[in-house]
Amino acid sequence: MARGVEASAPLQDVLAPGGPQAAHILSLWHLTLGVCTLVFVAVLAAFLVALVRGQRGRAGAGMGPPDLRSLAAPERGPHRGVASGVVASTLLLVFLIVASVLTDRALAQLSTRDALQLQVTANQWWWEVRYDGAPADTFTTANEIHVPVGRPVVVTLKSNDVIHSFWVPSLAGKKDLIPGRTATLQFRADKPGLYRGQCAEFCGAEHAWMAFDILAEPPAQYEAWAARQRGSAPAPQDARTMRGQQLFVSTTCVMCHTIQGTTAAATHGPDLTHVAGRRTLAAGTLPNTAQDLKRWIRDPHKIKPGVNMPASNLSDEDLDALVAYLGTLS
Repeated sequence: MARGVEASAPLQDVLAPGGPQAAHILSLWHLTLGVCTLVFVAVLAAFLVALVRGQRGRAGAGMGPPDLRSLAAPERGPHRGVASGVVASTLLLVFLIVASVLTDRALAQLSTRDALQLQVTANQWWWEVRYDGAPADTFTTANEIHVPVGRPVVVTLKSNDVIHSFWVPSLAGKKDLIPGRTATLQFRADKPGLYRGQCAEFCGAEHAWMAFDILAEPPAQYEAWAARQRGSAPAPQDARTMRGQQLFVSTTCVMCHTIQGTTAAATHGPDLTHVAGRRTLAAGTLPNTAQDLKRWIRDPHKIKPGVNMPASNLSDEDLDALVAYLGTLS
């Protein structure tokens, strides 16, 4: 049912950039790490020097009274050291601020010519993905984003409930999705493969189970995938899958989900027109297998407590027929 994809880099790894946006952020991270490491070493060295001098001073003074002459006539050396430290710290902070501003400008300068336009809407706890274009080219999927390698992508971000955060570490920085407001994010995947994304803003009990995949594919492979997504769901071919389709459109499933080519046209839950072609179920919670799909439909609250989807009261035979039907929707 699910399709395997070779990852070109470790999943959700900020140190493995797959595009120019993540590469700019990684360069700033390396620079900041280097500066902070130098400061840490300098502070530690100064501390060790002071510690050694203090030990020597106490050893030379024996048990006599402490030397307080520096209180009446302050030493110039320590004053110059403190002043030099303040100046150096200020200059380094200004340097990091300038580097941050330049990185921000570099992120904003990504060319969006001929960009792929997406609209991602966050829900508790899944992602709706709409591919915008001409009416005939527009389609909707969920929790899995396909993009062509080397082509810029502009993502319009919205939220249907609470604050979420869209984050794909190997491709771009974080961007919050705030109810009632619209944000945009640009990125480009230069390496084919699988990139894991995650909601990075606590959004409720199942925040940790709100993930998504970005699959960067060669342009021809992406176009073939998009062409399949624009089509309606295939018609059932045998009695069992026909029974499954009948169950879907005659039970509570039809109140939340869409399957193009059937009477199911609700938008409260993910579009299931091509659900069998996705890698995972429930926003990265389960692998997309028949066994896990059956578990999910039977009682999703055992797997993802708090989810809006109700448990099913279908018999085991009917549940198998429904799963068999959904398994044909590739």
